[in-house]
Amino acid sequence: MNLSSVDRSVRLVSGISLLTFDYLASSSWEIVFLVFGLWGLISSVFGFCPFYSLMGYNTCPTNLPKITD
Repeated sequence: MNLSSVDRSVRLVSGISLLTFDYLASSSWEIVFLVFGLWGLISSVFGFCPFYSLMGYNTCPTNLPKITD
C-alpha cells in the first residue's frame, strides 16, 4: 500500500464522478472517462498506485516491512 486514506478518498470520489460522466457523455469522450474513472476506483480500492511506486512516492503513513526471500 502506498496511498493514504485521504488520497484513497479523493481517488474514490473522482473515480465515481468520472464513471458518472462516462454514463452521461457522448461517445467520443466515453472511453476517456471510463479509463480514468476505473483507474481511480481500482487504485483507491487496493490502496496501491504503480506510478507512485515507480517514482518512489508514498503517502501511506505506515510502512510495511519488505518481504525478502
